[in-house]
Amino acid sequence: MTERRITQRGLWFEEFEIDAVYEHRPGRTVTEADNVLFTTLTMNTQALHLDAAFAATQPGFGGERLVNSMFTLSAIVGLSVSQLTQGTLVANLGFSAISFPKPLFHGDTLYAETVCTGKRESKSRPGEGVVALRHVGRNQDGDVVATADRSTLVRKQPGAQHKMTG
Repeated sequence: MTERRITQRGLWFEEFEIDAVYEHRPGRTVTEADNVLFTTLTMNTQALHLDAAFAATQPGFGGERLVNSMFTLSAIVGLSVSQLTQGTLVANLGFSAISFPKPLFHGDTLYAETVCTGKRESKSRPGEGVVALRHVGRNQDGDVVATADRSTLVRKQPGAQHKMTG
């Protein structure tokens, strides 16, 4: 009997379905260490991320430090990689319409989902296509904490360069 090997990968251009919602699991519980490391690595000295005494005096967030919103954005995109783009992504083309409607706090669990909002064959790069994605991050209560629209360049399935589906 021949051993069958299956390598995890993202979706080829042809496999993306417009309006499909891809749920990325498991989620990621965010720790204080995650927030402090990311914040200091990126040189973001915002006291709301680092200074518990300062955060305790600020109205609107229950006296808690906020998780760095750039960490939140990075995490919701990162949570999608193994399911959508691992080994099939050529490049990120851009992000737009980024919003953070509610804060994320230490101890919250972040869940991500992605909707394919459109796709088209590349005009300049045969064998590749442009895929539009909308990433949504939710906390453990289902509250939306981040959204972002993303344009990506994705490989077509080998041998499928001359046909378009979906």
